[in-house]
Order: sequence, then structure tokens, then C-alpha cells
Amino acid sequence: MENERQQHSVPPVIRKDRQLRYTGTILKIYEDTVIANGNEAHWDFIHHDGAACVVPVTDEGKILMVRQYRNALDRETLEIPAGKLDSPDEPKIECARRELEEETGYACKNLEYLMSLNTTIAFCDEAIDVFVASNLIPSHQHLDPDEVIYVEEWEVEDLKKLIYSGKMTDAKTVASILAYSDRYLKKNI
Repeated sequence: MENERQQHSVPPVIRKDRQLRYTGTILKIYEDTVIANGNEAHWDFIHHDGAACVVPVTDEGKILMVRQYRNALDRETLEIPAGKLDSPDEPKIECARRELEEETGYACKNLEYLMSLNTTIAFCDEAIDVFVASNLIPSHQHLDPDEVIYVEEWEVEDLKKLIYSGKMTDAKTVASILAYSDRYLKKNI
């Protein structure tokens, strides 16, 4: 018998106002005035036009990862290739193709949709589509002048060890690697 989850009714939240407070190069920050539980509150809201990321799989079954400095964490991170849309109406699959080649120096023959995710739902509307790239074709990186990215090949099991040890914390990468492993590598018992 299938488990049924109890449904809870959430009291309505009403947005009274939204004021733009800052426009940056990749996001806009707003202050929202809302009525929640009958009380007026002020919430931060960050708008992001969206992004795409890629799980690039080599012919040997390894994953191409990118190592780069992330200013918000003040350290290098190991991630799957990803990037923002060039415009809000850019197809995410095209963004994924571009970011794969720009960051790793590989194009691909096959690019398949894996899933969509929202990165930080408490205060940001960033939505990322995840794709799996296979039949990789060597090309060359097209890095921005301020980007320093190193490309590394990793076994999926070694990436999962980094995830479960808390050494890999980038949400899009963690979710994508685990979803890829479950969908493509799960052994039928």
C-alpha cells in the first residue's frame, strides 16, 4: 500500500509591495513587504535569470569536474560546469552546451535533460536545469578574463565519498552527481 502524506494547510502570505534595492551583474535584490499570519514583515528577495549545469561523462565513465575559486566561500570548490543564461529567454540546453565548452574545453554529441532545481528557495528564485553530456569532443576552453578553471576527471564513487564526507557542498553539484548516479549507474538487484 502506498504511503499517504498528511496535507497541511499553509496560511496565505500576501505580498503588498516589492522594491528594487540593488541591481548587480547577475542578480537583482528586492525588499518585499508581506502580510504573514496577519503581521507585516519585510523579506529579502533575490532575482536570478536562471542557469544551466552539465554532468559531462567521458567514454570511460568518469565525470569532468571544474575546480575554481568562489569568492562567497573564499576558497576553491570542485563543481560540475555551470553558468547563467546570457538572456532570460535563452534555452537552458543552449546555455549548458556553451558552458560545457567554455569551462571544460569539450563539446558534446549528446546532451540529455536530467532534472531542474531551485538553489536557495528561502530568498532566491534561481532555477537551474541539469543536463548529462556524453560523446565528448575535445575543443578548447573559452574562459572569461577573470576566470581560472582547472578541469579534472573523477570517478563517480570518489565524488560520492566527497559528498558524504561533507567535503563537497555545492548544492547543484551534489544533487546532480547523486541524481546521475541513481538514474544512470544504479545496479538492478
